[in-house]
Amino acid sequence: MFNISSIYPKKENYKFDFDYYLNTHMPMSIERLSKAKGFKGVSIERGIEIDEPKIKSTYVAMCHYYFDSLEIFMAALTPHAEELQGDIANCTNIEPIIQINEVQISK
Repeated sequence: MFNISSIYPKKENYKFDFDYYLNTHMPMSIERLSKAKGFKGVSIERGIEIDEPKIKSTYVAMCHYYFDSLEIFMAALTPHAEELQGDIANCTNIEPIIQINEVQISK
């Protein structure tokens, strides 16, 4: 199984509209990509700050897609890549870091 992550690092004067991201962008993304037979799921994580002990989050948000193979993900993404990548500007001024992992353990 493969995990394809979009990671949004904190930067000075960043904006991130979670309402748009969670209620518009992600439903559109999930609708497009989940049609692939090897789609396993998606998770969205929001970075938080902790006051005591003081811990600052490095990332604003992370999106993790899970597919049986990288080839299945690429086949699912390619027809929609321009639309989905273009829509990111509607919710954030952060350019995401893309991380691709081969999952070693999943329970």
